[in-house]
Amino acid sequence: MKIAVPNKGRLHEPTLELLDRAGLAVESGADRQLYANTVDPDVTVLFARAADIPEYVADGAADVGITGYDQHRESRVEGVTELLDLGFGSCRLVLAAPEDGRITAPEDVEGLTVATEFPNVTEDYFAEQGIDVEVVEVTGATELTPHVEMADAIVDITSTGTTLRVNRLEVVDEVLDSSVRLFARDDVAGDEKVRQVETALNSVLAANGKRYVMLNAPESKLDAVEDVLPGLDGPTVMDVEGEDAVAVHAVVEERDVFETVSKLKDVGASGILVTEIERLVE
Repeated sequence: MKIAVPNKGRLHEPTLELLDRAGLAVESGADRQLYANTVDPDVTVLFARAADIPEYVADGAADVGITGYDQHRESRVEGVTELLDLGFGSCRLVLAAPEDGRITAPEDVEGLTVATEFPNVTEDYFAEQGIDVEVVEVTGATELTPHVEMADAIVDITSTGTTLRVNRLEVVDEVLDSSVRLFARDDVAGDEKVRQVETALNSVLAANGKRYVMLNAPESKLDAVEDVLPGLDGPTVMDVEGEDAVAVHAVVEERDVFETVSKLKDVGASGILVTEIERLVE
């Protein structure tokens, strides 16, 4: 099975790190090649431009792909199924126009020119609203086009809005919310290996922000401990051989660990151990 991943840019390293955490580490230094092996002999990584990955998957060059939802929408490819939101690379495509200008709503762009690196997404957005515009495709510095009279407004990616403000542009409307997703070709989406990859990646996401707590407590204090540690489906409780005590294990939210440990001590727990969780299959 081939997985297409971004070959460079802001999505490259986070994608390789996610694969590593999921148990599909890519061979060291292999990201300079077109193909690379992983620790699983049945899984190969294909490095490609993020924008090309949906096409690679649809055409069969790869079975699954990891890229932004914005790239998938821009490609307009068919026969590709989204399997999983991987939770990183978040950004927005927005309609923006010069500050203090005449464009304050999408309908104000009627009959005007919009510059963008995402012409298909932009055309779809305005078509859905019944607004007629001229879309001009650019390959960079989109935010400059209104100031050099190339366009009246732009559709561009923003994360914090800083670049727009620096260029005296303000958001008029949100066009698309995007993050990095796992996609598969329709005819292989249900295959066992694809499902294994999906489960492995999802287990990493499920473990994010959680910690594993282990402790010992007198059996008489078990109810109080359980009140502090509800866990995912209630804590796991095991007898401690030869002692009037139990061992309790539970998964807790990382943000709750500090307070939880204090409460556990107050109800008589001892030997409290908190560890990170690499993967969690729910």
